[in-house]
Amino acid sequence: MEKLTPNELTFIALANEYCHAMEHALEHDSREQFVGKMLKLLPRLYITMMDLEQDPYTDAYIEPALEEDVYDMVRERVAQLMAEEDIYLEVFVEDMKYSDTPISASVSENLADLYQEFFNLIHSAQEAMTETQHDMLCQCRLNAENYWSQTLCNVLRALNAIYHGI
Repeated sequence: MEKLTPNELTFIALANEYCHAMEHALEHDSREQFVGKMLKLLPRLYITMMDLEQDPYTDAYIEPALEEDVYDMVRERVAQLMAEEDIYLEVFVEDMKYSDTPISASVSENLADLYQEFFNLIHSAQEAMTETQHDMLCQCRLNAENYWSQTLCNVLRALNAIYHGI
């Protein structure tokens, strides 16, 4: 494979745009602007991810590059921006099956978890050869299936409710 497909390039560009939006959450955006931006980016990331090639046998490694203090800083900025809207009731967690009480989740933590995934991908793919980048994107798709796609859908539902005042 000589070059990345248009879809792979789109996913990388969207992941980069998402990371940039998260890093600058407090600088330019009101809560409404930030939530609107996330409501535009998250579905596009999901759709583009679903079109990435699947390879369950990929041995690509996405280097964990995001430092904990940067993760915390991004999460705290979003939490500050979201204020009282940061916590929402979650129904799509395994523990909910066994709980008599509602389980809460955090918009800022969910968005920061996605940020970590995309940051690590971009950081690892930056200097990699094209074939390695392709393999990393296959690994990212596998990670989505096993973890972050549900996080994205959950937080998207919460952001939609915030945006429309539901």
